[in-house]
Amino acid sequence: MADTQSPSFLVAGGAVEERDDLKAIIQKKSGKVAAASPWEWDPASSIASARHEFGEHGGVNMSIEASATFTVMESETMRRMFTGELGPERDFFIYSRHFNPTVLNLGRLMAALEGTEAAYCTASGMAAISSVLMQLCCSGGHIVASSVLYGGSHALLTHFLPEACNITTTMVDIGDVSAVKNAIVEGKTKVLYFEAISNPTLTVANIPELSRVAHEKGVKVVVDNTFAPMVLSPARLGADVVVHSITKFISGAADIVSGAVCGPAWFVNSMMDLHHGALMLLGPTMNPKVAFELCERVQHLGLRMKEHGARALAFAGRLKKLGLRVIYPGLEDHPQHQLLKSMANKEYGYGGLLCLDMETEEKANRFMNILQNYAQFGFIAVSLGYYETLMSCSGSSTSSELSSEEKSVAGISPGLVRMSVGYVGTLEQRWSQLEKAVGHLKEHGLLLKN
Repeated sequence: MADTQSPSFLVAGGAVEERDDLKAIIQKKSGKVAAASPWEWDPASSIASARHEFGEHGGVNMSIEASATFTVMESETMRRMFTGELGPERDFFIYSRHFNPTVLNLGRLMAALEGTEAAYCTASGMAAISSVLMQLCCSGGHIVASSVLYGGSHALLTHFLPEACNITTTMVDIGDVSAVKNAIVEGKTKVLYFEAISNPTLTVANIPELSRVAHEKGVKVVVDNTFAPMVLSPARLGADVVVHSITKFISGAADIVSGAVCGPAWFVNSMMDLHHGALMLLGPTMNPKVAFELCERVQHLGLRMKEHGARALAFAGRLKKLGLRVIYPGLEDHPQHQLLKSMANKEYGYGGLLCLDMETEEKANRFMNILQNYAQFGFIAVSLGYYETLMSCSGSSTSSELSSEEKSVAGISPGLVRMSVGYVGTLEQRWSQLEKAVGHLKEHGLLLKN
């Protein structure tokens, strides 16, 4: 897409990070150049180094720019803004569907989190995903995507885009690199799309290898990192664009719906182009008041992710010993445990989600009822990343958009319980509640052997 009318974007922390290869980067800060392995890079340090925006009157927190439109001192300035000569990098703003100062600041933090040049935020995670795909693909275009995806993403790729936009998708096993390579149609395939850790099966994608295969064919790599903020940094492992549902772990309070697009500055700018930009023209605009709330939460995301991960790892190990069928990438018997360990940022664990395979939907529902209503452990609810534990039977909820055959191909058992592990209360307090529920299962002969 052309971006001749898009103003240049302010990059994360006022510094551009250029990836030399997958094992080294050059950081340009304060005139110093330092090489670092992506496995030594710390997203929390990156966030702390990002530009801090103070309030209008010197407040430690930034002011909220709630205006829909912005004034100029001279009428000639307006023309220069619309031609792209003047833009947000020089504090010139047109209209909040384009760039808004408060949302822009959240974008800087998201870019720092993911180690990308730029980012901008949207009204939902699906807005981020759909806008990115429609920016990269036009009518007649082709996408290769993982067969295991969030139900909404799956429906977008298999129903909405082919029906409304003439954009088709081939679903593949993302763990089979040869299948991915064979599915790419040179000259037609524009995007390889997958989740860093899949929803709900917790399959870990080999981001460096998949990125290598896609780039050899001239295909852009888009990765949904909703399940693993702080844990994985897909752009530093080869991905071109990273999308998020900020609603989940990044927000952390289940009170805000929002999303983000993180990537090169040229791409984020192109999405705001006045003639061709998907974000500008489709208008999934984030409210600046929401952006302000989220800016306050990104700063302690690292602490929260560490605790989510520590609790999930502890519960997964103990539940496995009690005889449940547990899926968690932090367990050594998980098929991609070593892969995740090799890619993950240090000290953030293996993520805050685990799955329990209860075999049938009936048994899954009974177990969740026991957990919530008998043991007072967690809430039966969709979504994830909340400070309390949330659980749902994926096949009949967030993956219900998939047909029975598609669920079977994706490895989604009818009784798969997805559990987003919270961190309130002490670990032992919550474990005693969880153990109580498992004991109740055993008493009634409902426990499956792993």
